Amino acid sequence: MVTVTVREPSTPGEILKEEFLDPAGITQGQLADFIGVERRRINEIIGGRRDITPDTAIRLGKFFGVSPQFWMNLQVRYNLWYAQAERKKEYNKIKPRKAG
Repeated sequence: MVTVTVREPSTPGEILKEEFLDPAGITQGQLADFIGVERRRINEIIGGRRDITPDTAIRLGKFFGVSPQFWMNLQVRYNLWYAQAERKKEYNKIKPRKAG
């Protein structure tokens, strides 16, 4: 049986905005300039319309002093939750393979 957390996790973009940008007083445009990406990329990540890629994770990690894995883990956690919630019935039909 596929277990899905009931509450949808925050998107990486929500965490970026609420936990990093807002407290530091950094705008989306400033962040984009600081890490060398188009402003559109940051806007789409924060708006939940774009995933964080390894390239973006490395840039964010270097800028904010956290690991790139932190950003990738947020993205993977969100993607897995979404996939499991969207296809729960389908996944529950899959029977585990018996060892041996």
